[in-house]
Amino acid sequence: MIEGLLMLMGLLLTVTIGAAIEYYKHICKAQKEYEKARGIIEDIVLSFNRELKRNAENTEALIYKVEGSAAKAETSLKKAENIEKKLAVIENALSVLSEKYTSLLSKTTEVETKTNNVEAACQTLKIKITEIEEQVQKASAMPEIKSEPVIPIRRDKAMSALTDTEVAVLELLTAEGPKTAPEIRDKIGLSREHTARLMKKLYEEGYLERETGKIPFRYSVKKEMVKFLKKAESEQV
Repeated sequence: MIEGLLMLMGLLLTVTIGAAIEYYKHICKAQKEYEKARGIIEDIVLSFNRELKRNAENTEALIYKVEGSAAKAETSLKKAENIEKKLAVIENALSVLSEKYTSLLSKTTEVETKTNNVEAACQTLKIKITEIEEQVQKASAMPEIKSEPVIPIRRDKAMSALTDTEVAVLELLTAEGPKTAPEIRDKIGLSREHTARLMKKLYEEGYLERETGKIPFRYSVKKEMVKFLKKAESEQV
């Protein structure tokens, strides 16, 4: 009985030891699997960390590039705004220049028209001068009119307002008959302007008559004035 019990206990102990050994083997195998899995997990985690770090670095580089691009875009935007302002100024200047060019073109057209008018007037004047020269040549070719003796003019009340030069002109016209202003100028030795003023004064004050049929005008002493002068002369004599 005791031997049987001991055998049973030895058997149980053997089974227990065998089970323990088998369990230990399983535990060792599980530990090895755990260690292997742990290494794999660590490798995965390490690889993931490396990838994450690389992605983080790439993200930082991308952010830096984006920030740089944003700064460049802002600078470009400011430059574009400045260029737009300058273009607006240039457009205004071009508009002003266009208006000035249009005005200048209009004035140029007016000047051209006036120039054409002046040229036409000059051409007409040349024709008139040619006609006058022809008339002067014809007049110079005409037989000279005999002059009457000079009637000396006395300084009475009617002559008191006249100068010596004006009296000389009246004497000349009375003696030699009608003359133009240039002919009188050559005779008395005055300037053209002085002679013109003098003849105008004598004409307006009623001493002279003027032939306006052709240019230059011919002046002559009024008949009434001649009669008056002759009467005054006879009274003086």
